[in-house]
Amino acid sequence: MNLLIYNTKGELLHDLARYIIKIAEKSIQEQDCFNFVLTGGNSPKELYQLLATDYKEAIDWKKVYFFFGDERNVPFNHDSYNGLMAKESILDPLQIPADHIFYVPTNLAPEKAAIEYQKSIVKHFEGGDLNFDLILLGMGDDAHTASLFPQTAILKMKEATVDAVYVDKLSTYRVSFTAPLINKAKNIAFLVFGESKAKAVKQVVEQVKKDTTLYPAQMIKPVDGYVTWFVDKEAAALLDN
Repeated sequence: MNLLIYNTKGELLHDLARYIIKIAEKSIQEQDCFNFVLTGGNSPKELYQLLATDYKEAIDWKKVYFFFGDERNVPFNHDSYNGLMAKESILDPLQIPADHIFYVPTNLAPEKAAIEYQKSIVKHFEGGDLNFDLILLGMGDDAHTASLFPQTAILKMKEATVDAVYVDKLSTYRVSFTAPLINKAKNIAFLVFGESKAKAVKQVVEQVKKDTTLYPAQMIKPVDGYVTWFVDKEAAALLDN
């Protein structure tokens, strides 16, 4: 694990953008495409806007395929739909072709949406190993990541797949990559900032108490890849070192 701590969120976002570009360049050079999994929520919006402006000319964006690590069970045009935020902040500004964007089909029931999304991923990888070039993750103050929330059934999944999960605390379903699927990635990057995340960062990074049921982000350990944490000083405030 590589832990990077920044004095400001601005410094963090620029460095993370450059990290993404570096992996994209390498992937495109080696396989003529870059399979990039986006994270949702509000945290990555500024990052996406940065990639679509300051770093617009950095790589050939037409060779990038975009996926979503999790999605909320709301219509596509709903403000809470992760895909809509990404569409407005990065995908439309960069004029990404529609067939390079893999939205979660929330017009279907959650279980069906998960199955169909898994099928679309398998088809894209042409039956090969589902190892994404980069998965971007956030983390909540409860140490959830993607839609792997504490004490939810999806945490028990051993299969590298997409699954539907009911989150009691939110009284709703989500569609999410399972931990085994995330852990197949070549690279994983956590984007975490803000004082409210400090306790969760300490529990997950230092693993003071090893309990993946309570701290799901502890499950993220790539099988044959790398994980890097991009954290600001407020989120890292409780770390011992």
